[in-house]
Amino acid sequence: MVVREVVGRYRGSVMGLLWSFFNPILLLAVYTFVFSYVFKARWSGGDGSKTEFALVLFAGLMVFNMFAECCNRAPTLVTGNVGYVKKVVFPLEILPIVSLGSSLFHLLVSFVVWSVFYMAFVGMPSATLMLMPLAVLPLVLMTLGFSWILAALGVYLRDVAQVIGVVTLVLMYLSPIFYPVSIMPEQYRPFMQLSPLTTTVEQVRAVMMWGKVLDWQAWGISMGVGLFIAWLGFAWFQKTRRGFADVL
Repeated sequence: MVVREVVGRYRGSVMGLLWSFFNPILLLAVYTFVFSYVFKARWSGGDGSKTEFALVLFAGLMVFNMFAECCNRAPTLVTGNVGYVKKVVFPLEILPIVSLGSSLFHLLVSFVVWSVFYMAFVGMPSATLMLMPLAVLPLVLMTLGFSWILAALGVYLRDVAQVIGVVTLVLMYLSPIFYPVSIMPEQYRPFMQLSPLTTTVEQVRAVMMWGKVLDWQAWGISMGVGLFIAWLGFAWFQKTRRGFADVL
């Protein structure tokens, strides 16, 4: 189903799966131009080059895109597959997993694009790059939990699909995607830590860009939160699914 999801998205287009490579490259180029050339943004703690800014920005964006893609699609996962609810015996709980698998494929593509770009303009990345899957694991669990919750809510409250689009947009600007946490005033940093993206984005950049190992204490806390949200989301989905057929 994950393969069908990925291939079906590009079926009928001239470039096919190449769009999955073209889209992140185009996104990287646009954001780099706007923030590096128009707003003259620089990443604190680095060498201040436009290449570095593009790489740091893209590392955060590919994590955010994985999260946003799943959450934005989640409210319509069940309502868009009514046949699975009413006509066949089907494990509906795997629908968010399929969506997550599709978004992880696009995350992998973005990771390959980032790696090629880094090797072409900077050189061989640090060995800590291999820790990237481990760094993103807590957010993957959180995303799956949120997807289960939103998929169930989307059946009963159709407005959820509209609200979550606004929420993910707000999270993009309130998370350290376009700027580091260090430039925020001290009194506002605790609020930024409430974003599910903050710790993962910082950890991903640490292992990909700066050659640092994971902050194991922060990673352990994030894993605990991720496991709890995944468990809570699954429990919520299983409890509410009994009314799906009646509502639909």
